Amino acid sequence: MNYTTQMDAACKGIVTPQMEDVLKDEKIERSELLRLMSEGKIVIPANKNHKNLKGIGIGKGLKTKVNVNLGVSRDCFNLDMELKKVRTALKLKTDAIMDLSTFGDTQKFRNLIVKESPVMLGTVPIYDTVREFIDKPVKDITVDEWFMITERHILDGIDFLTIHAGLTRTVLDRIKKNRRLTHVVSRGGSILMEWMEENNAENPFYEHFERLLDLCEKHDVTLSLGDGLRPGSIKDSTDAPQIQELIMLGELTKQAWKRKVQVMIEGPGHVPLNEIISNMQIQKKLCHGAPFYVLGPLVTDIAPGYDHITSAIGGALAAAHGADFLCYVTPAEHLRLPDLDDMKEGIIASRIAAHAADIARGLPGATDWDNAMSKARCELDWQAQIDLAIDPEKAKAYRESSAPLDDEVCSMCGEFCAIKRSNRVLGK
Repeated sequence: MNYTTQMDAACKGIVTPQMEDVLKDEKIERSELLRLMSEGKIVIPANKNHKNLKGIGIGKGLKTKVNVNLGVSRDCFNLDMELKKVRTALKLKTDAIMDLSTFGDTQKFRNLIVKESPVMLGTVPIYDTVREFIDKPVKDITVDEWFMITERHILDGIDFLTIHAGLTRTVLDRIKKNRRLTHVVSRGGSILMEWMEENNAENPFYEHFERLLDLCEKHDVTLSLGDGLRPGSIKDSTDAPQIQELIMLGELTKQAWKRKVQVMIEGPGHVPLNEIISNMQIQKKLCHGAPFYVLGPLVTDIAPGYDHITSAIGGALAAAHGADFLCYVTPAEHLRLPDLDDMKEGIIASRIAAHAADIARGLPGATDWDNAMSKARCELDWQAQIDLAIDPEKAKAYRESSAPLDDEVCSMCGEFCAIKRSNRVLGK
């Protein structure tokens, strides 16, 4: 049977190979998966040009997914290190990788990642367009050039594209009338704002949105509609510019769905704890239940070096109340390009947040892992505890770094081990 996109297949009742992958990994009925995909509430990013892809679903009723950002810059140009990050991210069970490279032969690196990675891949073509035409001012980049680089990413096999199509002239008016503490912190948003202002023109991806949909429909590429005006500080959260852009993204979502193009919505970066739930509710309402992809959210602005923690706090609450996809944040956020250790800390923190949210949502089977760990603890089975840990290497290293006199317990409680005592009284 013929279909153009995963969403089109779902509308026709066709179960694709990528859907079969999702059904193996998730506790969801086949009919329910088809229904939610046909409604746009679940997406499976799956570019037809990404040949070794394993289908991973994002959205309602599925496990919360985690994305890893990586890529080279002018100041940190080491392709071998970034490829090592790719392999490490896959080992640590990330669900997606975004290549945000801004320097060098980006296409060569992109092709290496596509060949290497069975998980879905994303990019922000706006960055690469500015890199490609670095010798001329941003304002002189043509509409055709914006689309040329976008199509290049699609042909290379990228599964989802961050496109800031909702940052329109109307939305820019809101930020001029509602001044912010941190202005525009999205790289893509700031680039497009500069282009629009200096050319006195509309956002090319908004004005020519159907042209973008033509490319996405042809190759089954998912649009991750970017939040060019996401708040970069808790003071700016949930303000008029953010909400105005969200309204535009909701309208573009319906336009994409008419073409059976899959859509995710990108969400806020810095949001105080008391506003996270309302942000999730507003997004789901204004964007018609499309999957929500959030950076963090970071719940405080004071923790450079620890922003993987501020992000995990916000991410757990966000995913418990509607976010479907967490973009990891590392300890290096706001400071520098992350190294391997930073990346690992960010992945583990985000995976913990995602799993905690799945438990809070009552997702079927979410507590099975926790129950297995608790059983191993009750039985003082240290090897099983290490094997079940989200980071077995770190758990093993901690255990071995402080050996107890009695190897049945740990060096913190020793002979005062409550579990050993209660097992003796109550039995295992």
